[in-house]
Amino acid sequence: MKPYKACSCRDPETGKPLYSKCPDLAKRHHGKWYARYEAPRTADGKRRQPRIGPFETEKECKAALAEVLGQVGKTGHVDDRKMTTGTYLDKRHEWRVSEAETGGGLKRSTLATDREIIDLYLKPGLGHVKLVDLRDHHIRDLYTAMRQINRDAEGKQLSEMLRRLLEARAVKHGTRYSNRPVSESRIKRVHIVLNAALNDAVMVSKLLLANPAAGVFRSKGGAGRKGKAKPLLWTPERVAHWEKTEKIPARVMVWTAAQCGAFLDFAEADRLYPLWHLGAYWGMRRGEMVGLDWPDVSLERRRLHVLQAQPDDELDDVKSEDSARIVVFDEATADVLKVWRKQQLEERVAWGEAWTDSGRVFTREDGQALRPESVSQHFARLIRRYNAIRKHHADGWTREQIVKRSRVTEHEVEVALAGPALPPVRLHDLRHGSATMLLAAGVDMKVVSEILGHASAAFTSDVYAVVAEELAEDAAAKIAAFVPRRNRA
Repeated sequence: MKPYKACSCRDPETGKPLYSKCPDLAKRHHGKWYARYEAPRTADGKRRQPRIGPFETEKECKAALAEVLGQVGKTGHVDDRKMTTGTYLDKRHEWRVSEAETGGGLKRSTLATDREIIDLYLKPGLGHVKLVDLRDHHIRDLYTAMRQINRDAEGKQLSEMLRRLLEARAVKHGTRYSNRPVSESRIKRVHIVLNAALNDAVMVSKLLLANPAAGVFRSKGGAGRKGKAKPLLWTPERVAHWEKTEKIPARVMVWTAAQCGAFLDFAEADRLYPLWHLGAYWGMRRGEMVGLDWPDVSLERRRLHVLQAQPDDELDDVKSEDSARIVVFDEATADVLKVWRKQQLEERVAWGEAWTDSGRVFTREDGQALRPESVSQHFARLIRRYNAIRKHHADGWTREQIVKRSRVTEHEVEVALAGPALPPVRLHDLRHGSATMLLAAGVDMKVVSEILGHASAAFTSDVYAVVAEELAEDAAAKIAAFVPRRNRA
């Protein structure tokens, strides 16, 4: 059918809407453009003529009508032009939750993250836009506004998009959500959720002909980037530059064997030393260590079975099928865990009835499960304490003054002053360091891949094979010996 013009004016005598009979429609800016089209009949044979609009111009209306007719011709499906993006995101999330409740689908933690992304970013930014009208510029505007969150906006006028995002983040569970800027990795995660939803709208629900989010994200570190960030080694040159500028060369940094050893020596008296030891030697993820249960550990057989993880506040399944694995650890690790088990039993006796039997290997003094974020914060504090001791000594403090003023032990002072500078790494980077040192020690790539719970040895090789300085030196020595030279000394 041809587009037509209509308005909301009413007959002054009857009060009924005039629609397309309004005499003022001939005026240029009066009324909007609409169109009806012949859709497939209903199941009981009734005729359907859905209406699309309003549009500002006849040209826009004709283009939309052609798009709709093309979709009907391809799929035989009539799209719901009134459905907003927010409504579709909510419906899709409900379907995915239902799938998870029947034993399939995504993990609870993933669904919770998706729900948070929908509530904090996608619905405030795009929820009001009709799904069929969603375009790439809407999505680009959302990411632009996200990059402005909690950044210096003094003297700048906030966009309506940014205002909605700030309002959504203002209060969550009774408190302010966050006062930190949104990282590119977070924007990437938002894009992944949106892109997957719109792909479903095209392929499954048949509501769209094309995904407007496809190809939008191309910023550094975002979804357009291939692969994961590869670790860099904290070489002496990088450490020296960090000490001068406090700049960290890359997001993922790995300690050398000497640096890792210095940290473990320093943390030996820390209550959670066994956790640091397990992470540094055997590359377990933070959530895997926090979620580890005693029934899944055999100290005599030197084995632990990774079956669950606690990535946030709730216990969940491991990251993937490959992450469910058995780790065969060494005698030294077994001894560390035996001492820890004895200490935990002593704490249980000391707390008496107040003890909480969580069943976890690593707990608080009262037996309650650890909070993953608190573990990471404690790890960072130990590194800062180590470097603070070295700084105080460089400023002329005596060892006795450091112990007294900084409230550290003599053992910590001795290790920090005898060891190398300890540049910052994340707790997760102990896992990267473990992989690097296992490879440098000559452990087969496939074995390292299985220890870490990777999907394939190829992934392990791609990420870690060239990280360790020791590996590079070994390769250089081998190639030098392989090429015959007449005058070689």
